[in-house]
Amino acid sequence: MERMWDSLEADALELRRQNLWRHLRVIETSEGPVIRVAEQDLVNFSSNDYLGLAASDFLTDALLEGVEKHGAGAGASRLVCGTHTAHIELERVLADFKGTESALTFSSGFATAMGVIPALMGPGDTILLDKLSHACLVDAARLSGATVRVFPHNHLVKLERLLSSAAGRVLVVTESIFSMDGDAAALADIVSLKDRHGAWLLLDEAHAVGVLGPDGRGLAAKLGLESRVNLQMGTLSKGLGLCGGYVAASKVVTEWLVNRARSFIYSTAPPPSIAAAATAAIGWVRSNAGANARKALHDRIAQLVGGLGLGASESAIVPLIVGDEKRAMDLSSELRDEGFLIPAIRYPTVARDSARLRLTLSASHTADQVDQLVAAIRGRHAFSGGQLASTPDAEERAAVHAAEAAREQH
Repeated sequence: MERMWDSLEADALELRRQNLWRHLRVIETSEGPVIRVAEQDLVNFSSNDYLGLAASDFLTDALLEGVEKHGAGAGASRLVCGTHTAHIELERVLADFKGTESALTFSSGFATAMGVIPALMGPGDTILLDKLSHACLVDAARLSGATVRVFPHNHLVKLERLLSSAAGRVLVVTESIFSMDGDAAALADIVSLKDRHGAWLLLDEAHAVGVLGPDGRGLAAKLGLESRVNLQMGTLSKGLGLCGGYVAASKVVTEWLVNRARSFIYSTAPPPSIAAAATAAIGWVRSNAGANARKALHDRIAQLVGGLGLGASESAIVPLIVGDEKRAMDLSSELRDEGFLIPAIRYPTVARDSARLRLTLSASHTADQVDQLVAAIRGRHAFSGGQLASTPDAEERAAVHAAEAAREQH
């Protein structure tokens, strides 16, 4: 046992040496554009609360009403006695929102991926995964026992090559808006390719729902492709301001998942009060109030990317690539001293030597707050041409990684 502990301590020291050690940050106030951390008020540019719903009076009242009506907990798993009317209503509303026959909810987005992919795919099947897909999608693909092939980010030529040689049932997996880069999947082309080869597509819309498309329904809806995406996965924890995950699909799929998705079967059901509040949140997102919040969000996005010279974007995620892990941490600390919370994102969340500041915007940010952030970033001596310069060593390592990626594409 002592040997195991010594090994763990050595591993922890190595993570610290590499500037990859993490710790929990305690927030002393409710979620919002300004939060208090360690007795310091900070403008929060790190949250995924894109529409400002998390601490809104509307959602707070909806949640309190849900608790009064349904109580605090679900009591058991959904298949035992934990399915409440609030869960059924939420799934009906989600299916309508995403333009599908049916929907099924889970305790989190991670639990959704870990339930859905292994339930549908197994040994003898093939999963084709965009290299920048979220960790939950990667872990679920590995857990399934299917053959997992990774294609370089949005690399359609490589994807078609993999589709041509894939065996068994074939599932293409990608995000619609990528969580660390903020760019979009080449969705129309991916849909055409998977249709041509008879594959299915799982699209994770976590960072697009509430932000893009008619009524904030996501990228698939924006492009008119909802009916051609077999599995639309998402969360209730970002644009919708709560917690939980879901998949929207055909009724045959959701009924199969009820019988085979282990993270659904063997988990206590999410509180029905959360389900009731999520139903209210979807209604709000589709209302005039939701449309006004989306407009405010996109105004702030245009203001930030314009101020930093980054070009047009519709994503609420704006990465500033630093490269070196220590430099990213130092820059995050410098900005915190000026009153901004923007944690450094490092390996393994992103590739080695591609550490970054991940700026996220909310409809609740003010124009003055964004102007102040732009001024603070542009005031850094390392900022130039829409990115932050890396150290020479980091640039050299990044070049090596780029060459390796190029070889992989060919």
